Amino acid sequence: MLRPTLSQLVSAAGVAGAAAALALPAGAARPSDERQLQRSLDRLVASGVPGAVLLVRRGNRTVRLTSGYGDLRQKTPMRPGDLFRVGSITKAFVATVVLQLVAEQKLALDDTVERWLPGLLQDGRRITLRQLLGHRSGLFDYGGDDKFLAAAFGNPARRWAPRELVAIASAHRPYFPPGAGWAYSNTNYVVVGLIVEAATHRPLAGELARRIFVPLGLRATRFDDAYRMAGPHAHGYFLAPLLDVSDGRPSYVWAAGALVSNADDLARFFRALLGGRLVRADLLKAMETPVGRTSEFAYGLGLEKMPGPCGVLWGHTGGSPGYVADALNSKDGRRQVVVLVNATASLSRSTKHFRSFALPGRALPAYDRLVRAAYCG
Repeated sequence: MLRPTLSQLVSAAGVAGAAAALALPAGAARPSDERQLQRSLDRLVASGVPGAVLLVRRGNRTVRLTSGYGDLRQKTPMRPGDLFRVGSITKAFVATVVLQLVAEQKLALDDTVERWLPGLLQDGRRITLRQLLGHRSGLFDYGGDDKFLAAAFGNPARRWAPRELVAIASAHRPYFPPGAGWAYSNTNYVVVGLIVEAATHRPLAGELARRIFVPLGLRATRFDDAYRMAGPHAHGYFLAPLLDVSDGRPSYVWAAGALVSNADDLARFFRALLGGRLVRADLLKAMETPVGRTSEFAYGLGLEKMPGPCGVLWGHTGGSPGYVADALNSKDGRRQVVVLVNATASLSRSTKHFRSFALPGRALPAYDRLVRAAYCG
C-alpha cells in the first residue's frame, strides 16, 4: 500500500539532507542510534497502533527492534521474527519469477495473454506480459467491485479461484486501451500468476518456493491459502472500532498479495534481488525502469521507486486487512529499512477498495519520523 507521506519526506529532507545521508559510511548503528530508533518506534506505537517491527541494515550489520503487542488479547509482546501478511510486496516476488522465466526463454515480455491463456480476456491478443507487470494493461481492478468486496468481507473463509477474480474484473469496462495509460490493478498480477502456471505446468506456490524461498533460505516466507497463519505471527487489527482481522483466506488476492513473511526474509529477498543475485542484469534494469508514474512514486516491472527522506528508495510496499508492510532499500540493497505494523484503518465506505488499507492518519507523522531516523542514520 503506497502512502503519499513517503513523497512528502523528500521535500522535508531537502538536498542537504540527501547529500549528508549519502556521505554516511556503512556500518552498525551505534548504541545511541539504537536508542533513538527505539524511541521513534515507540512513538509510532504510541500514536495508536498495537505494535510494530523495525529492521535496519547498513552494509553487513542489522538492527532489529520491536514495540507494542503482537496480540492485544493475550498481551503478547511483538517479536522481531513474527509473521505478517505483507500484501502487495508479493508482486515483487512474482515479477522476479517471471523475469527468471524470461531469462530461460520460457516466457517473453511481449507474449500476449492470449498466447498462454486463450479466451481468458476479451482483449487478450493486445495485452502483453510486460503491460501486466507494469500495470499498463488497463484491466479493471476487481477489488473495486462492490459485490466482490461484500462477499470477501462477509465470508473471509471463502476460497476464491484466480479465474473467478479475473471474471469479476472482466465484467467492468477497462480503464483504458492496453498500453495507453497506467493504473495499479491487482487483476494484472492474478493474470501473471496464471501465465506462470501455464508456462511451467506447476503451481505458482511451487515456483516461488523453488526459485526464491529455498535458494535464499527464506524459512519464514510462504505463499499458501491457509485461513490462519501457522507459527508465531502478529495479529492484524482494524482500528476504530478495534477488530482482529488476522484470519482469512488470502486467495482473494492470490498472486497480487497472498505472501506471508517476516522482516528478515523481506530484507534478504530485496538484498538478493537488487544485488543482482536473482535476475540477470538487463532484466533487473527492466524491472527498475519506470513505466508509470504518479506524484508519489514510479513503478517498473514489480518494483517501486519512491522519493525518500534522504535519497531514492527502491522496493515495494504492501497493505492488507490489519497489516502494513514496507520494504525500503538503496538501489544496491546494502541499506535497508523494513517496517511492519499490525494495524490498518478500517475500510471506509468512501474508499471501498483493497488499495485503501493503510496506516491510520494519526500514525503517519510518527511513521515519517521513524523512516527518516532509520534510513538516514
